[in-house]
Amino acid sequence: MLNSMPPETIRLEPTSGFSRVLAPRELWRYRDLALQIAVRDITVRYRQTLLGGAWAVLQPIGFMVVFSLFFGKLVKVPSDGLPYALFTYVGLVPWTFVANGLMQASNSLVGSSNLLTKVYVPRLIFPLAAVLSQLFDFVIASTVIGIVVLAVGTGVSWQLLWLPLVFVGLFALIVGCAVLLSAASLFFRDVKYLVEVTLMFAVFFVPVFYEARMMGKWAPLVLINPAAPLLEATSATVVHHVPPDFGWLAYSLVFAVLFLWGSFMLFMKLEPYFAESV
Repeated sequence: MLNSMPPETIRLEPTSGFSRVLAPRELWRYRDLALQIAVRDITVRYRQTLLGGAWAVLQPIGFMVVFSLFFGKLVKVPSDGLPYALFTYVGLVPWTFVANGLMQASNSLVGSSNLLTKVYVPRLIFPLAAVLSQLFDFVIASTVIGIVVLAVGTGVSWQLLWLPLVFVGLFALIVGCAVLLSAASLFFRDVKYLVEVTLMFAVFFVPVFYEARMMGKWAPLVLINPAAPLLEATSATVVHHVPPDFGWLAYSLVFAVLFLWGSFMLFMKLEPYFAESV
């Protein structure tokens, strides 16, 4: 008689305590899932559209035309002799990444409720994948910036080497906000709509169609928003070919890192209540 052994039981459980944040290997193990979710979001976004990925460029261009006509032609916002449309477009591309990333992430956990209740995967995967899906649009729109800069003849400079650091800070800031908003939307479904309304007006309080220095002594009130110095740094390096303001850039980077860490920690504390809130 064969001695039958019971099958081995494998339990998938989250790691506990600080190790979940200190050891990113759990997220790394599920990197393929994050990429699959991001690709799925991109596919769904452009499915059955005539222009497909071209909308990644058309969206900031649409805003650029409106801002150029109103603020460039009517209000006469100065742009140091540079084409105002170029100045605005360079600011709108990263801002569109911020806005779309937050809107997509705010509903990421609610939209994946079937997975939350059936199988364990790191819940952080979902807001991260939502932000990653917006990278597709950001890369396409950024490529157009390079083409326009060369076509207009404003040239390039070594100051562009600051952009990777600026992007890291911007990405960390977006992910930190995305993590908090995705968790909050599970408990309060109004969050999604609140984010959409807030972002409609937030563009007027960040240096996209103007520069903070135009505000004079009130400039710090604009730059205290940690996203503002990063947007200013983008325009400074790409359009004006000058280095970013190191003080404000350091402020944004430090804030982004600390905010990201705090967001992860709060997310972990709330995670045990996610399933019952779906």
